[in-house]
Amino acid sequence: MYIFMPWTGARPRVLLALALLGALLLGGCSTSSPVRHARGTPSTLSGDQASDIAIHALGLVGTPYRYGGNTPAGGFDCSGLIGYVYRSEVGTPPPRTVAQLGGWGEEVDAQALRTGDLVLFGRGRPTHAGIYVGAGRFVHAPSTGGEVRLDVLTAGYWARQNPEYRRP
Repeated sequence: MYIFMPWTGARPRVLLALALLGALLLGGCSTSSPVRHARGTPSTLSGDQASDIAIHALGLVGTPYRYGGNTPAGGFDCSGLIGYVYRSEVGTPPPRTVAQLGGWGEEVDAQALRTGDLVLFGRGRPTHAGIYVGAGRFVHAPSTGGEVRLDVLTAGYWARQNPEYRRP
């Protein structure tokens, strides 16, 4: 591609190069779809995506639990809830089982936990999971006969667990 520049000298070319670089950088920030790593996991979520995930998960509180469920109409199990929310908000389907979620994304320290991160429970191989929504709370589909609910990581049963945190 040839760009006609009626001026000569280094300064206008440097300014043009900086303007093009700025446009490329800004254009890269405007995408809402995640960049995929070679392993097939999405990159770290943007702040807007993380907020959208939390809001969507909170909106599903009260949906009935159903083993193997992955829709609001049919109910959710814990990994079905995570899959539904992530597919809806970022277009990225996570692994279907909780055990597979244990290897998805990157491990995160509790002090670095952010909205949209995953909370996984179980020693060694995870057996339960939820979506962190901020302020020490997470949304999950806990058990048969129950419903999707909001719980606090440091209260009751959950305070005695040893959670792992993952950032997709």
